[in-house]
Amino acid sequence: MSPDPAVPWPLQLAFVLAMVIGSVWLMDLSMRLFTGQARLPRRRRTDRRRPRPAARLTARRPAPGRAPVRTAGVPQRRAVQAIAADLRRLRRELSLVATGSAAHRAGVLAAYDDVLVEAAGALEVPHRLREAVPGEDREVERLRLAAALSDAGLVVSDPRDRG
Repeated sequence: MSPDPAVPWPLQLAFVLAMVIGSVWLMDLSMRLFTGQARLPRRRRTDRRRPRPAARLTARRPAPGRAPVRTAGVPQRRAVQAIAADLRRLRRELSLVATGSAAHRAGVLAAYDDVLVEAAGALEVPHRLREAVPGEDREVERLRLAAALSDAGLVVSDPRDRG
């Protein structure tokens, strides 16, 4: 006769399974912490302010006694300072994306062309950038237009980028 085990076998099996599952979980957690993939859950900020009514968000009313300043048929233009800031940002991004993907470079170049045309329209500088054939002709026209805008007083290059 063998003595009765102190702990029945189903309970021993459950204990071994719990240890295996727990050790696998701890290994996974330690690997996530080691590789930087573990993220602690962030608490959501609760906005304690009351939500604004939708009508106030969509419609802006002029001040009492003043009519909104709009001219009929003339589209609203951006400020020249905002256009110049976009030109500098896109020019800087073009210099950084020179070794990147061709699709990204083409997108940034198209955006740079659009902002150049917008700046030329705002400062009334004549250009042929839209009509220029892609390639050397377009690049030459792009450089000519940037120089013409610079001559018109627009700061196209970033003064901090000297080198």
